[in-house]
Order: sequence, then structure tokens, then C-alpha cells
Amino acid sequence: MQRLDPFRADARSWPELVGKTFNEAAKKIKEDYPEAQVIQVAENSMVTMDFRLERVRVFVNAAGVVVQPPTTG
Repeated sequence: MQRLDPFRADARSWPELVGKTFNEAAKKIKEDYPEAQVIQVAENSMVTMDFRLERVRVFVNAAGVVVQPPTTG
């Protein structure tokens, strides 16, 4: 398995996960980027603006479905 290079612009987002459940998204992100800290966040929630390369926020709706592409930061 090729490891994710977090410094590549195209490697920091997972648009294919929109519409998947949080658990499906977290599993795929961890496969691509084992060091990732995958965090579930309710859509429209406020979050801090600090940048952490190992953090991947996954915004989900009330049903637990990913509503925007997860990204590092």
C-alpha cells in the first residue's frame, strides 16, 4: 500500500467520501493515512482555525453521512 504524502495538494482531500457514513470514511482515511486523527464534526459546527497536518475533520449530517470532502488540517 502506498502511503499518503500529506504535502501533496491532491492527497489532502477525499471527495469520494461524500455520501458515505462516518465509519466508512474514517476507515478509508486511516487506510490512506494511518497517522491521521479522524474527527467527526456535525455539519455547520464551528471549529478552530489552527492547522494540524495529522488532523482530518469529517463533517457529517444528523444521519452520520459525510456532507463535504474530508481534508487534512
